[in-house]
Order: sequence, then C-alpha cells, then structure tokens
Amino acid sequence: MADLERRAYARLIAAVAAVPPSPTAVAHPCDESSLAGAVQAAEMGIILPILVGPRARIEAAAGAAGVDLAPYEIVDAAHSHDAAAKAVALVREGRAETLMKGSLSTDELLGAVVSRSDGLRTERRLSHCFIMDVPGYGRPLIITDAAINILPTLEEKVDITQNAIDLAHSLGIPEPKVAILSATEKVNPKLGTTVEAAALCKMADRGQITGGLLEGPLALDNAISPEAARLKGIGGPVAGHADILVAPDLEAGNMLAKSLGFLIDADSAGIVLGARVPITLTSRADSVQSRLASAAVSALVAHRRKTATPLR
Repeated sequence: MADLERRAYARLIAAVAAVPPSPTAVAHPCDESSLAGAVQAAEMGIILPILVGPRARIEAAAGAAGVDLAPYEIVDAAHSHDAAAKAVALVREGRAETLMKGSLSTDELLGAVVSRSDGLRTERRLSHCFIMDVPGYGRPLIITDAAINILPTLEEKVDITQNAIDLAHSLGIPEPKVAILSATEKVNPKLGTTVEAAALCKMADRGQITGGLLEGPLALDNAISPEAARLKGIGGPVAGHADILVAPDLEAGNMLAKSLGFLIDADSAGIVLGARVPITLTSRADSVQSRLASAAVSALVAHRRKTATPLR
C-alpha cells in the first residue's frame, strides 16, 4: 500500500486499536497469503484468530511463510467444506465474533453461512461492500454490491443499501450520503434502474431505509464530483459528496471497484454484511495490507454490534 501514512487506511487501522481484538474464525487458511494476513492481523491486535482447516496444510503454509503457530488455536478439518462448516459452528457457539475467508472459494464459505439448518442467516439479505481508499477523494468510499447479488431486485436493494449505511456508521460516519447509481440522473421508465433508484429514495423518506441521506438516480460523475453536479444543476447534500455508491448490479459495481483499484491505485477492503457476524471476504490477489484493512473493518463492525441491537 503506497504512502500508507498519508492514506485513510492508516486511520482505519489506528481506529481499531481502540477496541478489543475480535475472536475470529479463519476458514481454511491453507496458503501463505491468507495465513500471513490472519497472523499479522493478530500481531497488530486486530483479531484473535482460530485457524480452521486441515492441520497438516496449515502447518505447511506456516512453514513456507515463516509463521509461528504456537500462539494460535487450530481446529482440524478434513477439507475446505468441512473448514467452512466448523468455522460457522464456532460463531454459532459464541466463540467467534467475526468470520474470515482463507484460501477456500467464496461459494464454499457463503454456502455454510446461508445454510438454513445451521448457518448464520438473519432477516437481512447478504451483501458485499468494498471500502475504497481512493487517491484524491479525501474519505473512504463504500461501493456495493460488487460480489454477491448479481441482478438485485428492488427489495434486495433495500437490504444492500441498509447494510452499507450500517457499515458507514461503524466507520464513524453518522449520516452517510448515499448515491443510488444509474447511467443518468433522470428517471427514465425505459431504464429500470433509474425507477428503482427513485423508489429507494422514496422508501427512505417513508422510513423503510434509515440512517443515511439518499439521492438517486445519480450518474457516477455527479455522485462524486461537486463540479459535475454543479454543471448539471443537481443540488442537495449527496450529489458530488457521496460516501456510499449503490451500484445497479454486480457487474457495474465490480468493474467500478476494480477499475479504481487497478487504474488509479485505490486500496480496498472487503466485507460481507447481513449475517449474524461480519465476514472478512478477500481475494487471493489481495495484499496482506488489504487483508489487514478488511479485518479492521470487520472488527469495528463486530464491536459496534455489541452495543447496538443485533440483526434478527
């Protein structure tokens, strides 16, 4: 992570130092990157990891990474599916407050999370948030959903939006500005995402979405650029100053987040919300620093939930 001391993630990781480490079930940390990320997060006081997976593979990854496993509990598992199930069980037993993805696939982990018999479902739909540290933007930018909900319905977008607002609260943003994105800022019946954006804003007016200021539809330029919003005559507190970007679908959200990361060197953390605990969801391509930031976000969310009303 370039110039870490100048960037928002330095403040994010510093903020988590004020809260106790979160007991975290790490599912299948069987490669160097995922194991090193979990261990470094533990060494920085962000998490208390419980390593869940085939013991021999975890020990082999530790040897390759030069990691000492002596301080950490290992829960042996037969394979990645078993590791996901046992990690979820640790949460259900109250031994873990967050869940962290290791080197297994996202589908394997979330399959255990959404199990109707012994998963971590709530009344909310699961959704993913990228927390982006964008050069020149001045504050964290949350992008959702870019990893789970492919073509979300209006009903699903209510949960996606509310999850992102709740995340912003955990990051210390008391009333986040939420831009509901489409290709244009005008409602066009031929473009369904503009109609849904307008509906979400009206639902917020009626108290069906709470805790944030919603505006939409907004195109990307007038959501994040005050000058673009001014030139198009769009007033209000959200246009040009968004804290949260709600993408119209997964493809748009994913391409937006990755283009920021690979074209202008924005850093990102990833988290899944809507389950009984926050889930740190990282990619195998993520740096150790990105994994640390993701763990820090999960820890802050878990800490906030201790003093707030939990999801049902």
